[in-house]
Amino acid sequence: MRERTLCLLFFLFVMTALSSCEIGNREAAQGAAEVSGAPAATTIPPPTSTSTPIETQIETQIETPIETPMTMNTPTIPSSDSSDPISSPNPAISSLEKTLIDRYRDAKPKKWGENVPGVRTQLTTEEQVIALTFDACGGKEGSGYDKKLIDYLIKENIPATLFINARWITANMDIFSKLAANPLFEIENHGTEHRPLSVNGRLAYGIEGTKNVNDVIHEVKDNADQIEKLTGRRPLFFRSGTAYYDDIAAGVVQDLGFQLAGYNVLGDAGATYNTEQVYKALLKARSGSIVLAHMNRPEKDTAEGIMKAIPELQKAGYRFVLLTSSTLN
Repeated sequence: MRERTLCLLFFLFVMTALSSCEIGNREAAQGAAEVSGAPAATTIPPPTSTSTPIETQIETQIETPIETPMTMNTPTIPSSDSSDPISSPNPAISSLEKTLIDRYRDAKPKKWGENVPGVRTQLTTEEQVIALTFDACGGKEGSGYDKKLIDYLIKENIPATLFINARWITANMDIFSKLAANPLFEIENHGTEHRPLSVNGRLAYGIEGTKNVNDVIHEVKDNADQIEKLTGRRPLFFRSGTAYYDDIAAGVVQDLGFQLAGYNVLGDAGATYNTEQVYKALLKARSGSIVLAHMNRPEKDTAEGIMKAIPELQKAGYRFVLLTSSTLN
């Protein structure tokens, strides 16, 4: 009995000591929190066995990010390589354009000039007909309008084929619309930037040519698209700036579905001829001739020379036709 009493007293002593220790620890923690101004610490239960460790959660978020509407709708943009025309930042390329770029990628030009294969220089006809063609080159010094020339053609009912550059259209939109609506005239393609047509940037008269097949395509096609959009008619003929081509570029134009219109009568030499020179040049025309002159330099003598020559040609039995009215050769 005495031993049980001693054990009971010892047990009560131990429990009292442990209780006092826990109370002291809590009071110490509360005192420290009050000094620092922070709330007293609370006990956070340990994670259960089914919880995912925080390291695993972070790795999972990095490996599988949540897609926002922007990332889901944004197309993948391929990296560009300036040496590859297909991946360069040019306008959208159609399957035909890709085919042509691949077809001519390694081709090396062998000929250069105004009369490479594929350039048509006269009409196939035995009739006494002449095709008058007038270029409108555009640009800083070439966006003028020779009203005297065009008014004369309209007054005398003389048809003419007008090769118009994209820059000239932009500078003369109202005039362009009126010309396109007049059945005396047909609108054809004189290029987007008025560049010689090459696949290696070759120059003509100091003007840098197109640099590759992709450049050739857009020099031809972009202005054709614009003319078709504005007039409802797609051009049939193309004449490059300076009328120079290499044989590879000429092949590309034909593959795009256009005919290359050259000439065999140089009517005003880039609007540099005086009245008498223009007059004498036109009198050299024969059956089927294609005359090249300009309608974008009103300050020059082209109109005066044309007005002097046409009556003489008519007296000789010649009449004037559009390029589309006859076959070229």
